[in-house]
Amino acid sequence: MMFDLAIIGGGPAGFFAAECAGNQGLKVILFEKDILGGVCINEGCIPAKTLLHSIQAYNIVKDAEKYGIVTDKNASFSMELALQQKEKVVRNMQNIISDKFNNDIATLVQGKAYIKGRSADGSITISCDHQEYRSKNLLICTGSRPDMPEIPGIENPLVCTYDTMLNSTEPQKKLVMIGGGQVSIELAHIYNSLGAEIIILEENDEILLDTDNEICSVLREEYAKRGIITHLNTRISKIEGNKVFFSVKGVEMTAEGDRIICDIGRRPNLEGFGLENLDVECYRKGIRINNQMQTSEPNVFAAGDVTGFSKSAHAAYCEAAVAINTILGIEDHMNFKAVPTCVFSSPEIAHVGITEETLNLAWRPHKIIRLPLTQSSRYVIQDNNFEGLCKIIVGEDETILGVHIIGNNCSEAIVAAVMAVESQMTISEWRKIVFPYPTIGEVMKGALIYAKIPFEPRKS
Repeated sequence: MMFDLAIIGGGPAGFFAAECAGNQGLKVILFEKDILGGVCINEGCIPAKTLLHSIQAYNIVKDAEKYGIVTDKNASFSMELALQQKEKVVRNMQNIISDKFNNDIATLVQGKAYIKGRSADGSITISCDHQEYRSKNLLICTGSRPDMPEIPGIENPLVCTYDTMLNSTEPQKKLVMIGGGQVSIELAHIYNSLGAEIIILEENDEILLDTDNEICSVLREEYAKRGIITHLNTRISKIEGNKVFFSVKGVEMTAEGDRIICDIGRRPNLEGFGLENLDVECYRKGIRINNQMQTSEPNVFAAGDVTGFSKSAHAAYCEAAVAINTILGIEDHMNFKAVPTCVFSSPEIAHVGITEETLNLAWRPHKIIRLPLTQSSRYVIQDNNFEGLCKIIVGEDETILGVHIIGNNCSEAIVAAVMAVESQMTISEWRKIVFPYPTIGEVMKGALIYAKIPFEPRKS
């Protein structure tokens, strides 16, 4: 059975690539060993954001009188009911994806695929459940899994990853987060809203890798007011029972919790599906690709977490589309500098483009424009008890290089900034864009109009 395209992995990159290719008339086969949707829909992003939405509703209800709503009794939160809502949302998303494959877009094979190698005609042979399939092109979308640190005691039953917490109804009084990534930051908000004490242990100089340091500092200060404590530059020596032993600049300390959650990043899935039978070049972060998503092997592509770039569904979707266009002979490329990142904490963080730290290290002249989100009428209407910050970084030629925002609902506003960075807009060009009023996004235009800041020299 010969196909135009075989896809291994049915996560965001895989199922979106199958949809794009099928709609363009390619004969597509998609292999998925578990459930369509991958970690994003079934275990990670969608479940987490559903719980975050429940927490947001809970926090609003607790302050209901501020919005003119009088309740007869204090609000309480049921994790069991919240998890039921989470499962409902996940099932709905699963059904939406499954329905697409009932329309003959692609042949779906439920099972573990294995690459056997190339045939004499250059096609690639893949086996699954004792059946062999051949394809002219291969797209690898095998995703990633949580990475675990090599710490004595890491096998402790109290140590877990995010997926355990997203399915737990157990009340938590204290939690320790190893790693200050997006998962830790979002889980910290969820459980802190329910009364838990949170300690985050980050080995680097700042939380949220690749996020602007000023934005991170603002978030840490806001979290500290709520009892979420962050230790930077930590060195963890061991885990014993419910305690984590660590040091900060030589000072020995301990942290204890009902659970110890690991969030040090994710590792690409490169094993178990026969990748070694192709001459695909890999490196520490994953499969090496160019900006057309091509690997070192002809007609072999990769997209999603397995490439080691932005580990987000929205990046995976775009990477998949670029791969399909390349297969079809349509000129396209991936601009990794214009991939946004959103952290659904409270306050939210959203950013795209270059950070101030990157520019300083490269000695690149730039200027920084800052404006509090309270300059947005919509932000004030929502009665946020947090000033917020919009930070725009502009190059020497007035090109928009990066936009970094902290404040609730900034994940929606960042879209305008993504377009500006992708299109390499200048201040003058972006000023001409009409922003709707009242919205949070209009604060970006306000910053460009009113700020007059000279270029900043490199900081020592």
